[in-house]
Amino acid sequence: MRHRSHSLEFKRQVVQEYLGGDTLHGLAKRHDISRQLIRVWIEKYNAGAFDDDAQAADLIQQYEARIAALERLVGKQALELEFLKGALQNATRPRSGTTSVITGPAAFLSPRDAG
Repeated sequence: MRHRSHSLEFKRQVVQEYLGGDTLHGLAKRHDISRQLIRVWIEKYNAGAFDDDAQAADLIQQYEARIAALERLVGKQALELEFLKGALQNATRPRSGTTSVITGPAAFLSPRDAG
């Protein structure tokens, strides 16, 4: 089963719904989360873990995850660029002679064709 990460705002909302009279069972079913997880959130809420400092820490964590994802993307793109540079350097180049985009390489007549 994949571990889901919930925002501080979502956790606070669920706890406030519980404090507003919703049951653990109803909340768990509606939000597809375990009752035990909601109990943990309630304990943290009561301990002050959902205050402004915790919200700032949650925001920092989200930013750090986004930065890590962007760093991975930049690394992948750097590897692709290096690969393409290598492929370009190893590509066959035309030998000497004039080449035109329109006509292609210059034609050379053999002595047999000239006569």
